[in-house]
Amino acid sequence: MRKSLYPRLALQNIILNRRFFIPYLLTITGTSGAFYIMFALYSDPGARELRGYIYVESMMLIGMLVGYLFSAVILLYTNSFLMKQRKRELGLYNVLGMGKGNIALVLICELLFVGAAGILSGLFLGVIFHKLATLLLFRMLRFYVPFGWRISGTAMVVTVVLFSIVLAVTLAQNLLRIQLSDPIQLLRGGHEGEKEPRTRWLLAILGAGTLGTGYFLALAAKDAISALVTYFLAVILVIIGTLCLFTAGSIFILKLLRANKRFYYQTSHFIGISGMLYRMKRNAVGLANICILSTMVMVMLSGTLSLYLGTGEIVDMQYPADINFHVNYYPETEDERGRFDGTVMMQSLTSFFREQGETIEAASAFSYMSIYVDLQADSLTSNSLRPAKERLDRHLFLFTAADFAAASGTEPVKVGPGQVLLCGGERDFGPMFSASEVTFNGPRGSRTLTVTGGVWVNSLPVSSNTAGDDLAIGMIVADMDEVVALRQVLFSQDFSSSMIWEGRFDLACDAARLEEVESAFWDATENGRFQQEDTGDWRSLSLTLRSDAELDIYAMSGGFLFLGILLGLIFLMATVLIIYYKQISEGYEDRSRFDIMRKVGLSRKQVRASIRSQVLVVFFLPIAVAAVHIAFDFNMVVQLLGLFNLRDIPLTAVCTLGTVLVFFLVYGAVYLITARTYYKIVSDGGQ
Repeated sequence: MRKSLYPRLALQNIILNRRFFIPYLLTITGTSGAFYIMFALYSDPGARELRGYIYVESMMLIGMLVGYLFSAVILLYTNSFLMKQRKRELGLYNVLGMGKGNIALVLICELLFVGAAGILSGLFLGVIFHKLATLLLFRMLRFYVPFGWRISGTAMVVTVVLFSIVLAVTLAQNLLRIQLSDPIQLLRGGHEGEKEPRTRWLLAILGAGTLGTGYFLALAAKDAISALVTYFLAVILVIIGTLCLFTAGSIFILKLLRANKRFYYQTSHFIGISGMLYRMKRNAVGLANICILSTMVMVMLSGTLSLYLGTGEIVDMQYPADINFHVNYYPETEDERGRFDGTVMMQSLTSFFREQGETIEAASAFSYMSIYVDLQADSLTSNSLRPAKERLDRHLFLFTAADFAAASGTEPVKVGPGQVLLCGGERDFGPMFSASEVTFNGPRGSRTLTVTGGVWVNSLPVSSNTAGDDLAIGMIVADMDEVVALRQVLFSQDFSSSMIWEGRFDLACDAARLEEVESAFWDATENGRFQQEDTGDWRSLSLTLRSDAELDIYAMSGGFLFLGILLGLIFLMATVLIIYYKQISEGYEDRSRFDIMRKVGLSRKQVRASIRSQVLVVFFLPIAVAAVHIAFDFNMVVQLLGLFNLRDIPLTAVCTLGTVLVFFLVYGAVYLITARTYYKIVSDGGQ
């Protein structure tokens, strides 16, 4: 056989089977293009010079790994579908005289054509959209884009090599199938008899149990740590439950409906239920995969969008002022320098800013004690007393009444000697919420105070990344003498933790000028200003600009959102591909079946109504179940966002609902396109 025949035959096959090959080609193009964009962003030397890019670099690395692995899975799935649909064609080649070696050469040529076209198209689109993706990413991160158009040769080479490996694996699978196949069986592909699906009770019970357990874990999460610990277990259980219920539970429900004779023996119900039984047998796993992928897309996009839109709230809580000072000190220390004096430090800083010619728009200062403790029903125990394995760290912030008022901007609360006010919410303290006394236990004894009430806040008014999480609790006592007394109980003499003084200043200048002021401050400290001789004894002093912290936090949340968008698009591409191929395969399988229905007396209108009802149920069942998954998952997403100090539940609800609605619209558009292809295939069979 002439060698030039193989490429011509391969090209002809691609053209004749374009209904199958075009989606496959588009999948290679989309996944390789997305991978190129992520690798180009990851390896861009110009972007690496920017502050906060370390977050983006980490996100893109995760995205490349997840995206590539998932791309490999979806390409292998697509290849399996193509080979399944072409059984008769390949069997005919064998019967007409082509050996398995000749067929293998045709398949190699087909893969070379499709693979080269797909990868090159992906690189072309990747190069074009790389700049757009960079602008979008840096817009979200609030970065300046200091570089122009750039083509990454390294990203191109890595993309070509990795996707060539995937295509080589698919080719090896195809060649193995041809080698092990029987030509007669290939010719009969799709015409074997089909038995009615059996009700698998054990699988249905397992599905209900695992799905119910996964839902219970999602609803039972009461804080960020418990949600983080159980999240992946809950996800695995829900995935197993979804697969089992689509496979066995759907058959069980359909057979229950069939057992109802009055309901079943009606024209529309009879055709619909009997047809659905065989549809679910053939396509249950595909429908479950659509449901799981749809859930992944919506959870990923809604969660990252909530985090990004809530970044302003996170920044406001952790860095409430333009310039935030932290001083660590021991309240009981008093040597030749004297005890630390926050008032003197505040006066010195105020004088410094005025010397710099800056107008102070707002200023505040306060102190508090910070320690990790084990919280019980009526006691707090310093974790220095407990073995590491038994520690249940809760971050305690202890204020005086005056300092809490300065931190929160409210009127001072009333608390007398020997008394304490709880500061937080009921769920923060658990059993202690109703306690009348609380005992502080430490290395140097214990001290008991009377609980006289509480101040209920969503987050504690301190500049700490733990102040808003579920493990943070606050308490308010009368004065600094009480704080010192409690500290002497809770800390050993050589314990390293200390009191914290915060000074906050809002200046009437822009971010660039704030950086100049910061530089001038450190120059002043090197020249002997703000030393301990002036302000009293302290351990360390730090300064944080809100503008710098904002860049870091937006880099993190924007990187999450950008990664969510890219991976969401890849998952959505896979979802659409599975839907499209499912519709085509069902169309060819149902064509002869509905043709028989017309021949035995059903009108075209009745047949079309039966087709529409079955397609609608099968198509929208996965998205309906995905919506239920999202509803049960909402609590866990809210708790996980608490790890980033985001507690805006209405914002998360709006983002989740908006994401679900947009996804429903996209899903509906896919239905209209693929259903039209399905109807055309079925109708052609009756002509």
